[in-house]
Amino acid sequence: MSTLMKKSFDDPDEVKTPEKTHAATVNFGTVAATKIVAQPGWKWSECIKPHVGGDSCQAGHVGMVLQGTIHVVSDDGSEITVTAGDAYTFAPGHDAWVVGDEEFIAYEFNNAGKDYAVWQSN
Repeated sequence: MSTLMKKSFDDPDEVKTPEKTHAATVNFGTVAATKIVAQPGWKWSECIKPHVGGDSCQAGHVGMVLQGTIHVVSDDGSEITVTAGDAYTFAPGHDAWVVGDEEFIAYEFNNAGKDYAVWQSN
């Protein structure tokens, strides 16, 4: 296998499109990269929770914001707002929503085969 690889988010390995969400994932062996686009009005508890259940998002996230703003509230009550240019990590157990009228675009990186992006698969 080559030590150099590339893939395009225009031809991803997997796509998920719940309400107000487009998440395209490319896999590289043990690492996955996901481009997340969330429209204004997107909120995890309204757009994703109906598909996965639970009281809060149980996926962990590591990524960077390319465009827009998202606000995250952890189950422990802590809060954070991340915006274009910010790198972030969110532990499992949170809700999140897009702030303002601009779509939120982020790239997240996780171990392939793990739950990723904006929801945890059942």
